[in-house]
Amino acid sequence: MLDHPLPDLDAWSLFFSNNGLPVLRVTKRRIEEMRADLDRVDARELARLILQDPIMTVRVLAFTQPMRGRSLQHDITTIASSVVMAGIEPFFNHFRELFTIEDQIKEAGPHALLGVLQIVRRAQRAADYAQDWAIWRHDVTMEEVRIAALLHDLAEILVWCSAPKLGLAIHDQQKANPTMRSAEAQRQTLGFTFQEIQLELCRVWNLPELLRDLLDEDNAANPRVRNVTLAVRLARHSSYSWEDPALPDDYHDIGELLNITPEAVRQRLGLLPMPAREADGEAALS
Repeated sequence: MLDHPLPDLDAWSLFFSNNGLPVLRVTKRRIEEMRADLDRVDARELARLILQDPIMTVRVLAFTQPMRGRSLQHDITTIASSVVMAGIEPFFNHFRELFTIEDQIKEAGPHALLGVLQIVRRAQRAADYAQDWAIWRHDVTMEEVRIAALLHDLAEILVWCSAPKLGLAIHDQQKANPTMRSAEAQRQTLGFTFQEIQLELCRVWNLPELLRDLLDEDNAANPRVRNVTLAVRLARHSSYSWEDPALPDDYHDIGELLNITPEAVRQRLGLLPMPAREADGEAALS
C-alpha cells in the first residue's frame, strides 16, 4: 500500500499499471460462475455485469483496444463490442486471475473499505443517471455515455484501493474545511488532481479517444459531456442526503439538458413533488 504522494503523473500511471487493478468481489464471483459453463454464457449478460464495475470496465477496454487492428478503423467504445471482439473463451482465459477490492484493502481497516465502496456505489448511480438521460435524449450510443460516467471517478477509486491513507487524508481535509474545493484538497495531498491522474491513465492505457473526450470536463459545452458531468454531480450531491443545498441547481441544469422543468426532473428521480410555494420560487421571498 502506498502511503506517500508520487512525484509526477508518469509515476502515478506507472504505479497503477504495475500494481494490478482489483475488481469488486461480486464481479469475480459472477465471472467464475460463468466460467464454469462457457457454452451458456450470454455476451450481453456478461457486458451488463462488467458495466456495474468501474475497474473491470476499464480493464476490459484496455485489454481489447489493441485487438482492433487495421481492419477496424475506429476505437472499441462499448463493453458489448469488446466482449464480441475478444471472444468468450479468450476473454475468460485472460481474466482468469482476478483479485478483489475487498481483499486488497481489508488490511487498511473498515473505514477505508467503506470509503472505496461508497465511491463505487456513487459511480454506479452516476452511470445509471447518465444512461437514463442519454436514452431520453435519443443518444444512439448511450453505452458510451454510461461508461464515461462510470469511469469519471476512476482515479479516486484507484487511490482509495492502492493508497487508502491518502484517500482518507483527502476526505478528512475536506471534512475539516467544508469550503475547500475538492481539487485543492486532492492537489495538496497527492500533488495532482484526480482528473489529471485519470486523463494520464487514459492516455497510457490507450483508452478510446472518444471516452477521453467525454471524461474531460474542459469539453463542457458538448451535450454528451454535460450529460456525464451532471450525472456525476447529482450522484455526488445526493450521496449522503437528498437535502443537499446544491441539488436545486442540479435539477435546474439537468432540466435544461433534458428540456424539462426542474420539478419534472425530481419526478423522474422518484422524489416527492415540492410544495407549490417552493416550486414556484416563493419560499425564497417569504
